[in-house]
Amino acid sequence: MDWIGNPQAWIGLATLTLLEIVLGIDNVVFISILAGKLPVEQQTRARRLGLLLAMGMRIVLLFSLSWMIRLTDPLFGVFGKDFSGRDLILLIGGLFLLGKSTYEIHHRLEGEEGAASQRVAPSFQAVLIQIILLDMVFSLDSVITAVGMVDQIGVMVAAVVISVAFMMVFAGPISRFIEKHPTVKILALSFLLLIGMTLIADGLGQHISKGYVYFAMGFSVFVEFLNLRSRKVSSPPVHLHERYVPKNAS
Repeated sequence: MDWIGNPQAWIGLATLTLLEIVLGIDNVVFISILAGKLPVEQQTRARRLGLLLAMGMRIVLLFSLSWMIRLTDPLFGVFGKDFSGRDLILLIGGLFLLGKSTYEIHHRLEGEEGAASQRVAPSFQAVLIQIILLDMVFSLDSVITAVGMVDQIGVMVAAVVISVAFMMVFAGPISRFIEKHPTVKILALSFLLLIGMTLIADGLGQHISKGYVYFAMGFSVFVEFLNLRSRKVSSPPVHLHERYVPKNAS
């Protein structure tokens, strides 16, 4: 808990929590759609259980990755550069974030609306199974993002818990805000590109200070805030495609 007295750790916590909330909207949407297939009396339970499962999976992955990232003994060398288990995790994680964010940006703008909705099943057991399977995918980029942004496991766990708590309480308002301002979603995905690049650089032995990353993100958010304030209210926002939509959605 030494990070409590570190101002940069608090900046990292705030930045990571905000990013986890924005990127976690996909998980909330998916869980909400699945829960909507259930009887009314089971929907609240399914939503809460789904988010709790997501939080638990993220925390388990955080501790696993944090342990594996300490594997610093060289495993092999390429062109005079020694690679350890930590380097491989950072390289694979960085490539994953680059691919994942590019994939998501493409499907938000050019993908087919509701392309994955047919995977939704009505039974409570099937809902839980699908939540667990999809949480694995959603949790992976969330955890790799956390590892790329901060160094303290306490900060990572705190950000995950806070973001899930926010999503439990404010899932509806947050979803409506991002739907109203879809550039926030695209901006968050572009942050994944930045984090993926820093992970790859770190895995290759070129460490980039987290302060530079925080500044770039903070400045981008500030510019986007000015854009939102200056945009005409009458101009409609860009519609981002959703992979999971209810069957009766237009």
